[in-house]
Amino acid sequence: MLKKTLHSNGKLLLTGEYVVLDGATALAIPTKYGQFLEVDTFKKKAIHWKSFDEKGAVWFEDFFDLKNFEFKNEGDKISKTLSKILREARKLNPDFLSEDEGIQVTTKLEFPRNWGLGTSSTLINNIAQWANVNAFQLLKHSFGGSGYDIAAAQNNVPVLYEFKNETPEFKEVSLPWNFKANLFFVYLNQKQDSKEGISQYRKNEVDEKIVQKISAISRKLPNCNSLSEFEKLMNLHEQLISEIIKSPTIKEQLFNDYPHTIKSLGAWGGDFVLATGAEKDMDYFRKKGFKTVIPFSKMIY
Repeated sequence: MLKKTLHSNGKLLLTGEYVVLDGATALAIPTKYGQFLEVDTFKKKAIHWKSFDEKGAVWFEDFFDLKNFEFKNEGDKISKTLSKILREARKLNPDFLSEDEGIQVTTKLEFPRNWGLGTSSTLINNIAQWANVNAFQLLKHSFGGSGYDIAAAQNNVPVLYEFKNETPEFKEVSLPWNFKANLFFVYLNQKQDSKEGISQYRKNEVDEKIVQKISAISRKLPNCNSLSEFEKLMNLHEQLISEIIKSPTIKEQLFNDYPHTIKSLGAWGGDFVLATGAEKDMDYFRKKGFKTVIPFSKMIY
């Protein structure tokens, strides 16, 4: 067996959080941080799986049999999830891992797991590449979701993404913004459970007009000519989502004295926010205890 090395990009959802599930056009952005998956031979007739974090420490390890992907660590949630993904991959491609030889799988993250940049989506896309199956189908049969993160995993450029009638559609776009130096990401020191966020969102009635307004914002963003126009669109987006999920914006909750724009990303309440401002404005967040502040150019291709 030839050794394989696969890689998928992490993701950030700049617009369309929650409502992408209801067909809204969303702007998804791949990150420079992603995840590697290496496949090699293993001396025993089993799959030896070993996962390393961004610091090179092992955070998961288990053995799976080749026949039906039963695992050694009984009761381990990660092992159970991984076994399901491998089984679903084989359903999509019956030839996947059909040869009776041992496999060593090593995954390596380039970002901390708690950042919410797509530990699961990068894994799904890497396994799909390895198994030679459709990553969107593999996602559908394992984790579920809109699939915007898979589109980001597969592309090195931003995409306008739509999920209509259970079908993913996306097109590549460029962001020729001359104000990228005034954009940066702030980690909110806690990982948001996106499944929980979606569950809460589903309890609300969603006005189709709001979905259309958010789609319009997503389509306008790539053509933004000024920081002020960008901030205006971001502020409007925050207010629209705030209305839908019946929750104050993150700026209202945590940073109400910040003089510039703050935009939530993904499920509200955790992971990253996008902020506008000069380099000196980054200190505002650091002084409040939010030490992970990443300039746009270091996060995005």
